[in-house]
Amino acid sequence: MVGMVAGDRPAEELSAGFGRACEDPGLGAEDGLQVWVLSGACSGHYARDVIARICGQLEHVDAEPPASAMIRVPMGEAELTLEVLIPSFLSAALAMSQGQRVELHTLTHLESVNQGASFTPRLLGFATPEDRRFFELLTTVKGIGPKKALRVMAEPVAKIALLIERGDAKGLSGLPEIGKRMAETVIAELKGKCVSYAAAAVMDGAGTGGTTAGGLSAFGARKPADSGARLPPVQRDAVEALVRMGDVRAEAERKVARAVERLEGRADAGSGPGGAAERELDVEVVLRAVFSGGAN
Repeated sequence: MVGMVAGDRPAEELSAGFGRACEDPGLGAEDGLQVWVLSGACSGHYARDVIARICGQLEHVDAEPPASAMIRVPMGEAELTLEVLIPSFLSAALAMSQGQRVELHTLTHLESVNQGASFTPRLLGFATPEDRRFFELLTTVKGIGPKKALRVMAEPVAKIALLIERGDAKGLSGLPEIGKRMAETVIAELKGKCVSYAAAAVMDGAGTGGTTAGGLSAFGARKPADSGARLPPVQRDAVEALVRMGDVRAEAERKVARAVERLEGRADAGSGPGGAAERELDVEVVLRAVFSGGAN
């Protein structure tokens, strides 16, 4: 059955829960869903365990920030059309899938109305679980709420993560809702926490750092240069990640080489169980060393 998945529970359980919520004959299908969502979402700011993923037919995409998608979801004999708020960068890719089956990884956010007098449940959707986790991280920054974060995400996650890790306040301030002061705040609070998202540009195998709907590359296909063939796989992938983000290849290779040299030096100095010598290099470790500044 095409439908929704609540946390680790199968769709059949969600359907049963939906049915219980609709026992009141005065409730329509959409009202029943709202009651069901509220019954599980009131315990926190986000409720990932209420609706973790939705699958259905994409009816419409509204690119006006905050962007949203209308998705028709069959559920037993009922049929629902859900409005899902999405990151700005995702709207263009989703629009190309109109009329097709799509899948979004979701969070349920309770939006405060009248200074907390009441709450409206909002479903937030992301192309990948990684994009969803980055969104949650972004909203830990003071002054960035859920809707603002969705507008800020006007570029793919990997690109924003790299700007943060490089301490590029000017680049960040080019994003919607982010001025110079907010850019500095984001860097101060998140630098060092975004390496895995920047590394995902290569690690996910698609070069997107958060693939768009349909698996499209968020940065566009770019064939690796032959010069990368002489590098070990981890170093080659780290170089490719930097090149996709705008570094000149020769400069990217230099940065990676210096980072690896430093890391191997630490490994040689490590000793004993759990020491640095036992840690294997991977793309994230190398990029973290590059972004730390010591490899530049």
